[in-house]
Formats: sequence, C-alpha cells, structure tokens
Amino acid sequence: MTQDKNKASGEDSLIARYFKPLATDPGAFGLVDDAAVLPSSGEDIVVTTDAVVEGVHYLASDPPDTIARKALRVNLSDLAAKGALPAGFVLTLALRSKEDAWLRPFADALGEDAKNFACPLLGGDTVSTPGPQMISITAFGRVPRGRMIGRTGARPGDRILVTGTIGDAALGLDVLRGGAAAGALTSDPAARDFLISRYRVPQPRNVLARAVRDHATAAMDVSDGLAGDLTKLCAASEVSASVDVTSVPLSAAAAGLLAGNVVRVETLLAGGDDYEVLCTVPPAQSDALIAAGQAMGVAVTAIGTIVEGHERPRFLDGQGQELLLTRLSYSHF
Repeated sequence: MTQDKNKASGEDSLIARYFKPLATDPGAFGLVDDAAVLPSSGEDIVVTTDAVVEGVHYLASDPPDTIARKALRVNLSDLAAKGALPAGFVLTLALRSKEDAWLRPFADALGEDAKNFACPLLGGDTVSTPGPQMISITAFGRVPRGRMIGRTGARPGDRILVTGTIGDAALGLDVLRGGAAAGALTSDPAARDFLISRYRVPQPRNVLARAVRDHATAAMDVSDGLAGDLTKLCAASEVSASVDVTSVPLSAAAAGLLAGNVVRVETLLAGGDDYEVLCTVPPAQSDALIAAGQAMGVAVTAIGTIVEGHERPRFLDGQGQELLLTRLSYSHF
C-alpha cells in the first residue's frame, strides 16, 4: 500500500497541532524545514542540552505541564550559570502515545515558559517509544564574545556563593514517594506543596545572568547536588574549598525537617535537582552580586571560600569539624 504524499504524517500532524504555534521566531520557519537559523551579531552562542526521563527525572504521575516546565528550565538554569541570555531551543520528544489530554497541557506550559523566559522554540523531532517517555532539549544562549563563565576560573580567596535554597527538591521527591519527609509533614500541607513544587518546577535564575557574567570567576548550576557539583567546579579549576555548612541556605521546610532529625544534612547537600547557581566571586565583588540578587528578588548567600590544593572540598559543621559525607551527589551510573 502506498501512502498519499500530500497527506500529513501522524508526526507532522502532531507537530502542526501542538508545537508549530510555539515556533514564533522567524528563524524557526514555522517548523516546515528540518533546520533553523539563529542570528548572531558578534556574540558567542552558548549551547547546553539536558534530557528528562520518566522515572528518573520525573514521576509518571507528574502533571504534564510541570514536566514541560522542568524540561525547559533545567536547560535555562545552565544558561543562567554561564552568564548567557536565552536565545532559543530545540525539542526532542519520545512519546508512547499522542493523547491530547497529555500533549495539550504540556505544549501550553512549554509555550508559556518559552515566552516568559524569551527562549523560543526553533525546531526539534518527535519519535515513538514503548517507554519510558523522554524529553530532550538543547538550549542556546548569547554572551558577549569571550565572556561565558566556565568552571575553570575559581581562584584561592574567592568567596563561594549560591542562589536560593538547597535541598528542597530532594525532599519534594521524598514526599511524593511517601518517605520520611511525607510522614513528618502530614499536618503541614503548605510545606508539602512547597517542596513538591521545588522538585517538579525548578526556578532558573536567568534574571541574574548578567550579574553572574559581570562578577563571577567560575560558575555552574546545582543539578546533581551542592557537594558534588562544588567538587566538580573545584576539580576543573584545580583548587579546593572550605564550606560552612551552617551557612548553606535552607527553606523553612527543609530547616524544620533537619532540626527534627527527619533528614540528615547529607540529604540536602547531595540530593540534587536544586537548579540554583553556584559561583565563585572575588571578595571585593561578592557584595555586588548579593545586591544584584536582592534587586531581582533572588537570595544570594556566601557559604565558603576557595582555597589552594587539590583535595575534595571540606564541609565544616558549626564547631568547625569536618563532616564526612558518604555521598556527594546523585549519579546516573
């Protein structure tokens, strides 16, 4: 049997219905081509890619709108840590089926975030899979030539700064899985909802991209866990670090669970999915970055100092004693 060449395929129909309306950038050509154009005028193009996989990065029961937002925002978080402003993204969807009840809220939320973060859809691909579902996004950002903030610039004496709060997402996942945090917060639905939202819908700090670019010597986003990601940054910069664990910013919900011995501090430091900016800044410029955060409504907290050496960063308790962490971060393998 031959197929009518003028009849749209199922994939083409899916793209036209859900995603062509999102492709408003002229360089996307209405998604009728198999490539896009991203104009550049003397800037560097920063490229990052992250996938979210069902059962690994989100639960099968998670609402489709939160899955869409997480898929885009984890990439936007990478751009923020590089000091880059969003320019656009391409999307790959591996779907078990093309049900409107799932795709419509997914596409609507993706379109809202694409507009709100000024990061338009440029193209992509859709494929079928027996499962699990997977969403992969490659995002592009712009920085002035030679100004991207990498992981290799940290120097002894730099202060270590982090945005937002740490450990909430790991606790949110624990709540969804019915763990210890869920039991402890049975009578506090507001705290439960807050932690779940931190797991499902990250808050990328793109409003601070310019400030990170202007002040940081090295930066990355906290995706796998603060302890492990700081270790990666230090290794790339060939330095070490000293962190005051009591200075690590915690939400009220996380602090309460820690104080009640429901969770250990290691859970918060190594849990992952925070998507906050971790950066190193010369002491003379750290107050400026903190002030920039205040102006944008984003808390920026100093948690330690970069030191000479090649050993793993030291995490010190309130008495200055080193905590021996058995786990630094989440690892896929």
